[in-house]
This record gives sequence, C-alpha cells and structure tokens, in this order.
Amino acid sequence: MPVRIFFSVGEPSGDLHGSNLVRRLKEHDDSIECVGFGGPKMAAAGCDVHYDLTQMAVMFFWEVVKKLRFFFSLVDQAEDYFQQHQIDAVVLIDYPGFNWHIAKRAKKHGIPVYYYGAPQMWAWAPWRVRKIRKFVDHVLCKLPFEVEWFTNRNCEATYVGHPYFDQLATQTYDETFSGRLDRDPRPLVTLLPGSRNQEVGRHLPILLDAADQIMAEVPECGVAIACFNEKHQEVANELLEQRTGAIDSYVNRTPELMRSSTLCLACSGSVSLELLHYRKPTIIVYQIARWMMVAQAFLLRTRFITLVNLIAATDIRKRTWGVYNPDALASNGNEEAAVMPEYVTVGNPANAVAQKAIAWLNDPERLAQNIQRLDQLAIEYARPGATDRAAEWLLQQLSLKSPNGNSPT
Repeated sequence: MPVRIFFSVGEPSGDLHGSNLVRRLKEHDDSIECVGFGGPKMAAAGCDVHYDLTQMAVMFFWEVVKKLRFFFSLVDQAEDYFQQHQIDAVVLIDYPGFNWHIAKRAKKHGIPVYYYGAPQMWAWAPWRVRKIRKFVDHVLCKLPFEVEWFTNRNCEATYVGHPYFDQLATQTYDETFSGRLDRDPRPLVTLLPGSRNQEVGRHLPILLDAADQIMAEVPECGVAIACFNEKHQEVANELLEQRTGAIDSYVNRTPELMRSSTLCLACSGSVSLELLHYRKPTIIVYQIARWMMVAQAFLLRTRFITLVNLIAATDIRKRTWGVYNPDALASNGNEEAAVMPEYVTVGNPANAVAQKAIAWLNDPERLAQNIQRLDQLAIEYARPGATDRAAEWLLQQLSLKSPNGNSPT
C-alpha cells in the first residue's frame, strides 16, 4: 500500500510551507498520498485537499465562535477518514486551536502526529506544552532555541530551520525597478506597515510620523512605503495627501525595496526574517491596546517579540514585568541590545524611532556594525533547506529513503 500522510493546515503561510513539503515528498516518491485540510497551494502541489481551511484564517473571534459546530464537523470528518483509511502520519502546521483536536483524534487511532513548526507557546501560554506531550510525537522546530525549550519539557524535537528562507532563496526581482532604485544616490528608508488591514491602520501613521522627522533632519534621505496590496496603497496615498514630504508608495515591490534600502521601519511579524535575509538594519514598531499591554505583563514570557531578536538572544526569558525598552537597554552593559530595536507600545513612539534611525544614518560605522551582526546571524540561521530537512526526517520515520537516495540523517 502507498504511504498516506494526512495534513492539517489553516493559515496561508502554512499553505505555502505545506505545499513545498508536499512537493518535496512527491518528488521523492509520487506514490506518496497527501490528503487532508490545506489551501490552494497545497492542492496545486498534489495534495488531495478535503476542505480549504485557509479561507477561515481571517475570521475574527466571534465569527469563529459562531462556526464552532462547523469546525467540529471537520474534526469528525477527519476522524471518519482515519477510521476508513490507513494513515501513516498526521502532519500539523500552525492553527493550534483546531489542530489540537485533529491531533487528539489521530492519537486515539494510534496514528503518529508530527508538528511542523509548533505554536509559539514559549512566548505565550507555555502550559499548552502539555498538549504537545500528550498528542504530538515529535516537533520539527523552525527556530533554533525551540529544541532546548521543548526537550526540557519532555517533548521530542528536532531543528529543521524556517521554511520561509526556502521561499526567499527562489525570490525573483523586477530588475528594471531595482536598477532605478540603485541609481538613486540617496539613502533609502523603507516603511513596512504590515499585511493586515488593522496593522496598516495602526502602524502606518506612526511610521509616517517618524519618516517626517527623519527627512527633516536628514533631508537627502528618500522614503518609500512597501504596500501589501492596492487597498493598502489607497490608505497610504490618502495619508500622504495630508503631508508635505516626498514619499512614494508601491505595491508588489517589497523585495526590491528591501534589497535597495539603507534601513527599514517595520511592523512586527515574519517580515523580520525577510529583512534578516537581506541584512537590513531595521527598527520594529508594534502598537497594542492598553488591555493587551496589561495582559502581556502576565502572559508574555520572552524579552522580545521580534523573531530575529529571539534567534539572536543568548537568553529569551523575560525577567521584568515591563516590555523591552530599546532606549533604556542600549546603554546597559548587563543585557544585550536587540539586533532590531523594537518598540511595543500603546502610544506613538515615532520620535524615539526617528531618533534611532537618524543616529544610524548619521553614523555609517554604527550602521555597518548592525549589518555585520545581521550577516553573522544570517550565515548561521537564514539558510534554505528547511523543507528538505523536514521531508528527509518524515521519510526516515516512514522507513523510506531520503530524497538524495541516502538514509536520512
């Protein structure tokens, strides 16, 4: 009988990483059957997608509550499939609220469960690790410090790397546009306000306020906004109409703008990994509601929220009630400063962000030191191959040869 792997994936990013994994497995042996819940990219890669779960990823809390019966019907559908078919493994990617139930049903039927990129429980609600111990056989970790965190809590874990870097390794560019950027002798500051509507609404005004100050003190500096889609560009252009500075907005030009930038101002998120790939000095901004600021004092367990800062830190543990303060710690010899200074705030940190950016622009040596630190991190961690390593590990568990024809290691 052919090997059959059941996938459960609920986020668009997971659909991308899952599709690459499915494709790699089927390149090794096209008879491997990949089925389950995923998205259009996984379906295109050859997975028999029973339901496109990624279309539910943008739902708000109350919409999820209203559809709980539907979600549980999908869990029941998965269990029916487990009963009627021979399943060799269940692979979970993201979407923990739903995937815990899939894992529980799979274990009920004695099916091995593997989590490819587990939820960030080391940052929030670490008690959820009990579910990993109970329902998951092995975690394939995307971040280097996760292996120690999970193994210290009696969970089996292996570091494979972040599949995002696999995607970046195949990135293509509009070289004509890039050439135009590179011919401009001015230093370029790129604003990255996020990919979600709420993020753009919160963060773009802050980034623009900072940009105004930067241009006032470094008038030879150019500023551009990298918009995720046309709707976000419309929002950006409406805000720009109220300002006098010369700032351009672009859609579908984010890789080119990152590559040509002198430094970036960005909303927190996976974009920090892309900026690490390009070795770009970056200042991170993340505005949250006041109640969230209070909640994080009790729930957030890490010093930083930015993935690159967590990768770089010798100790990710939070030791104070407050959030990381890049201005206070930058001169504190007892604690390392973040590679990407981050401002988690309920207010508008535009002034502090601008002053840090201006200090970099006016001090090439300081900017070069940050680039060197990013380069050291990128050489060690921003390498492609996570998908291959995950595929080889799975093939080994399924008693198959590795994609390169050797026994997987």
